[in-house]
Amino acid sequence: MRPGCKTHQGGGGKGAAVQVAETTGLEAPPCVSSGLVARSGVAWIAVAIVLLAGCARPRPAVLPPVPARIGYEETGLASWYGNPFHGRRTASGEVYDMGQMTAAHRTLPFNTWLIVENLNNGRTVEVRVNDRGPFAGSRILDLSYGAARLLGATGPGVISIRLRVIASLTSGPPSRDRAFAVQVGAFSAQETALALQRELAGTGAEASVRQAEVGGRTIYRVRVGRFASSGEATATARRLARSGYAVIVVTE
Repeated sequence: MRPGCKTHQGGGGKGAAVQVAETTGLEAPPCVSSGLVARSGVAWIAVAIVLLAGCARPRPAVLPPVPARIGYEETGLASWYGNPFHGRRTASGEVYDMGQMTAAHRTLPFNTWLIVENLNNGRTVEVRVNDRGPFAGSRILDLSYGAARLLGATGPGVISIRLRVIASLTSGPPSRDRAFAVQVGAFSAQETALALQRELAGTGAEASVRQAEVGGRTIYRVRVGRFASSGEATATARRLARSGYAVIVVTE
């Protein structure tokens, strides 16, 4: 006899054997074969699964991230990361390029654009959130190596910053055309930008100070040249870098 069934004898000697499924408490039809009972048990299990599935709570819908409010600000500490993370996948799925203007934030949606100011020297840089972090200490932002270099953060390692949201994942990055320039610095104070312009003039580089409104804040960008191709701009950028300046080729 198959496990899970028991036999009851009817009155009068050779009464018909009747099997009862102990697991359900329901009387089964008279046993014809052990295979029939097995199939009946499987059927009851299938019915139970269907009933349970029908009672299960539906999964909540996965909602898209809420865009960050333009003008949202944070003040705190920031650090930067480069190797060995260069070439690895970020939390957004992108491959991390330490030379790009990107950053890691714990909660701001991916593709949120920020303007980050180094409160120690007034330098600013625009970065895009494409990773999660920092997960150590009290820092609020981890900068790419490229962004940290422009802010003057690669030496100290940790700097005091103010970040401000200037564009959301829905509004996209600030619009730009296809002319190229070499940016040597961007500052919150006009006097600092003018001092750098005079310094560059002493090296023979013709620089201009360009005022811009970014996310409700005024910044002053020090840029050299206006080039039709990125190759021309890159050649000038390399020359300035050899002189010790932290530069980046930008479109404007």
